[in-house]
Amino acid sequence: MKAKILTRSAVAAAVAIALSAGYVAGHNNVPAPQVIAPVQAAALMPAEAAAKTGIPDFSGLVETYGPAVVNISAKHVVKQTSARRGQNQLPMDPDDPLYQFFKRFGGMPGFGGGDGGPNADRPSEGLGSGFIVSSDGYILTNAHVVDNANIVTVKLTDKREYRAKVIGADKQSDVAVLKIEAKNLPTVKIGDPNGSKVGQWVVAIGSPYGFDNTVTSGIISAKSRALPNENYTPFIQTDVPVNPGNSGGPLFNLQGEVIGINSMIYSQTGGFQGLSFAIPINEAIKVKDALIKTGHVDRGRIGVTVQGMNQTLANSFGMKSPQGALVSSVEPGGPAAKAGLQPGDVITALNGEPVGDSTSLPSLVAGLAPGTSAKVTVWRDKGAKELSVTIGALKDAKTASANAGDDGASAQDARLGVAVRPLTPEEKQNDSLSRGLLVQQAGGAAANAGIQPGDVILAVNGQPVTSVQQLKSMVQHAGDSIALLIQRDDAQIFVPVDLG
Repeated sequence: MKAKILTRSAVAAAVAIALSAGYVAGHNNVPAPQVIAPVQAAALMPAEAAAKTGIPDFSGLVETYGPAVVNISAKHVVKQTSARRGQNQLPMDPDDPLYQFFKRFGGMPGFGGGDGGPNADRPSEGLGSGFIVSSDGYILTNAHVVDNANIVTVKLTDKREYRAKVIGADKQSDVAVLKIEAKNLPTVKIGDPNGSKVGQWVVAIGSPYGFDNTVTSGIISAKSRALPNENYTPFIQTDVPVNPGNSGGPLFNLQGEVIGINSMIYSQTGGFQGLSFAIPINEAIKVKDALIKTGHVDRGRIGVTVQGMNQTLANSFGMKSPQGALVSSVEPGGPAAKAGLQPGDVITALNGEPVGDSTSLPSLVAGLAPGTSAKVTVWRDKGAKELSVTIGALKDAKTASANAGDDGASAQDARLGVAVRPLTPEEKQNDSLSRGLLVQQAGGAAANAGIQPGDVILAVNGQPVTSVQQLKSMVQHAGDSIALLIQRDDAQIFVPVDLG
């Protein structure tokens, strides 16, 4: 089968490269492209070239800033055992979720040399890209490019090579900072990704499959993209051809400014298929400054689990449109709980900055300094409410658990379409719940909404459920839709149910 994979785009040096000759089919009546003279091209950025000819010409950008893009070789020795799954080693089952979403090319164990023994130390070399941000030798790249590396070598376009020191690597953002001992180095110009728009041209320079300073171009496909298990980075999505080895390379706008670091591709084959993702450079610069100053990154947290809104949920909470981040659980004793936030609150702003959806909240919170106070605007009981929360430190995060009472009846609600019963004392203890109704059967409206046997109903429209009779009364007096807070496995989520 062809697995869809969210792929870090560094490449193991031992991967074989097959090259095949292509051909160009001739076509009649095709207008000749407009060409800028070499002297003009060198002087113009793509935006100026496009203004003069209607066609962006990237040669000026590449000539000016290409020398600041570097090739990175990261070598490390790994202990290969039959039972070990290392940081970058893949499960062989393509149906394994780790294979589906986290295949990395940063020097995968088992693909290097060695004697082939099951417990041999095997050298592995990963290749990636980076770019110089200061003339005295600071370089930005991806954390996964240099992960676990013993020796990191940086090669410039003029063939000079330097041994690099890893100043720091932040796996949460996938940003790393390197330092080489050199002076008067060429540097890139840093831009503002907030000023970029979907549909604008962008350019990537990197080392796909080890081919130094390869230039590719495309457009911005989307902004503020949330990806699985990448909670703190609002990615820039592009259709720029990015392949293994491009990891850590810069993404330029038409003004020749870096607006992102190329980091991931979404692929069925491991190669480029039209979906690539870059870390916004403003986020990366914050990480760089923190790593240089302290060697680590402090992130804020408030202790909530959030999910996205849709129109049915918005109707259930009396909102005109589905905006904001819906709080599905609050960590007991955490910053949000102390501030009075509750499951069912919809966070619509943080310190006055609108929260458009659930994907934008984590990065906003993470950017706040632990110990500071923040104003959180929530929608509760069909009205706006402002709360003050003291930001906690992300490293102190604890697993959230539900707080909840129950009773002892069992019944079926025809309008909702579920058969439920209270939790037994043993079930409460095992699931860390103090209340809730266990779904035994699901049909009708509940089944249509995705409710399953084994789910535990905790609340209706944000109001905790303590008995079967209470659930029946809530459903009976509800409008055309309700929002059920349920616990499924270890997660709490709101499920909108259309009651018709």
